[in-house]
Amino acid sequence: MDLEEYLATFGEVEKVPLTRFQQVVGKRLSQSWQAIPHVTHHDFVDVTNLDAHRQAMDKSEQISPLLYIVKALGKALESFPEFSSSLSEDGKSLIMKRYAHVGVAIDGPLGLLVPVLRNVNSKSLAELAAELSGFTVISRDKGLPVETMSGGSITVSSLGNVGGVAFSPIVNPPEVAILGVTPMRTIAFWTGENFEPRKEMTLSLSYDHRIINGVAAAKFVRCIADLMKEPNLL
Repeated sequence: MDLEEYLATFGEVEKVPLTRFQQVVGKRLSQSWQAIPHVTHHDFVDVTNLDAHRQAMDKSEQISPLLYIVKALGKALESFPEFSSSLSEDGKSLIMKRYAHVGVAIDGPLGLLVPVLRNVNSKSLAELAAELSGFTVISRDKGLPVETMSGGSITVSSLGNVGGVAFSPIVNPPEVAILGVTPMRTIAFWTGENFEPRKEMTLSLSYDHRIINGVAAAKFVRCIADLMKEPNLL
């Protein structure tokens, strides 16, 4: 008796085939999880200044918090180049990428696609926003070419429009780390004298523990957090 027949003994069932895309993604994620020793580091980030910077813009020009994170990631990679590396096939060397290309996971009709924003340190927030918007439109119409989803340094996956407190994203090989982001929220922050409203979000960094240790991961996320506190510099 196969699984479908077994489950049918309890009531009505329906067998729905996975799309070719879902099968490919499922296989790739399984390989990543089995081959890479994953660890996830979570930290809170104060984004009060970042939100104020966004709100000061005209509604039509407001930049998604995600793009600020992309810019902060690009700058952080300059100080932590191991997060922009790949492990060689024989496992004896690190291939250091001297560029900052950030993959951004977007949800489309086919499922989750990851277009790569290239050379993010040399582009403005507005330029990156326009580029990501273009990728989003194409992904909804017909999907994305493989070349637009290849060659990333690191990936960021955001649940900002969905919800959640924290999660553990799976590394996108041959990258060695992926940053998960959850929605911005308002908290009551104790200053030592009184409570004041602050904005914060959670960053969840999953990384390949063969290459990156816990201290480096914590420092990398703190670096991103510090950069996000100064949105004018991004």
